[in-house]
Amino acid sequence: MSAIEQTITSMAKAARQAAKAIGCCPTSQKNTALQRIADEIIRRADEIKGENQKDLAAARSAGLAAAMIERLAINDLTVAAMAQGLREVAQLPDPVGSLGPAWIRPNGLQVARMRIPLGVIGIIYESRPNVTVDAAGLCLKAGNAVVLRGGSEAFHSNRALAGIIARSLAHSGLPEAAVQVVPVKDRAAVSSLLQQEEHIDLIIPRGGEELIRFVVAHSRIPVLKHYKGVCHVYVDEGADLAMAEAVCFNAKVQRPGVCNAMETLLVNRAEAERFLPSMAKRLAAAGVELRGCMQTLRIVPEAVPATEEDWPAEFLDLILAVRVVDSMEEAIAHIAAYGSNHTEAIITRHYDRARRFVREVDSSVVLVNASTRFNDGGQLGLGAEIGISTSKLHAFGPMGLEELTTSKFVVFGNGQIRE
Repeated sequence: MSAIEQTITSMAKAARQAAKAIGCCPTSQKNTALQRIADEIIRRADEIKGENQKDLAAARSAGLAAAMIERLAINDLTVAAMAQGLREVAQLPDPVGSLGPAWIRPNGLQVARMRIPLGVIGIIYESRPNVTVDAAGLCLKAGNAVVLRGGSEAFHSNRALAGIIARSLAHSGLPEAAVQVVPVKDRAAVSSLLQQEEHIDLIIPRGGEELIRFVVAHSRIPVLKHYKGVCHVYVDEGADLAMAEAVCFNAKVQRPGVCNAMETLLVNRAEAERFLPSMAKRLAAAGVELRGCMQTLRIVPEAVPATEEDWPAEFLDLILAVRVVDSMEEAIAHIAAYGSNHTEAIITRHYDRARRFVREVDSSVVLVNASTRFNDGGQLGLGAEIGISTSKLHAFGPMGLEELTTSKFVVFGNGQIRE
């Protein structure tokens, strides 16, 4: 066994032991720990930013893209946001130990489901060091231990945050091993982490499609998948076109580089002549390149002809594929063929068609008359999220505290025996 394998195995074993303590500690103790971590992050802001400068300098020397460097940077606003996020998690209801609906069997047995922690979670992610704090806070509140493997580009930032978290846990009477950051840059650490099926219960990768596919291909542990976000907005026949324009503009332009941004616009033929010219003009003014089908090109000649590769593409940029469809059925068929089970929206005045769209479209979040940008744990009232799952086991959509738990049956009797 190599030195890296020994390190990862020791971390995984320690996390398993820590999970036993975290899983049954009272809510008040977890909340105290979260508040303490938040306070220490503020108090040690200069130390965190100093370590972050090392990562930024290395990133610039390595020629990392400007967008990656932006995500990597920690400033006063980032520090405040990390601390505030922890305080908000501390205020959320604790799902651990809560009972769902109960029922009584004919023999008098009382049956219910109780929420329990998953156990140990491994999270593999890229660039943004704030994920270290977000993931630690959510996993801790849900009663889980977590092993974090951040990107090598954030190595010094993550180590600084890990030290703050460990000291805060110890001062709160909780095991430091409940939150661990892998202390080596070598990618062999990822491969080793993915083999720890005896000690780790779930792997959550956060990053680009290449990273997630690598994790899925090499993991012996169940993986919560989210390959990409190919999100659609369908403008229905008879839709409120002013609403449609506002929603579509927001879905594409507000933050084009995120997974819940619209990548394909589907427009019912009955509305295309009235809707597309003004929509295209507004998008063009914002720097959006349109790639359209033949019908779109006839209405918006300045658009670029779309290719077959454009329909399943996650552009993560100011690029939008546009297709004119004959019906809602054709829109749903297009989404089924090219979508990624992430986020879809319909703009419609018709309640029955809205209900059908919601029922038939197979995505983690389906919206009616609202932007795709709302597929987010905070926006949907979960308080925070660890990521968005596009697989259905064991969660589908944004993963908040409850999704970081599972349930067991609890049964109360008064001496019943099975005949």
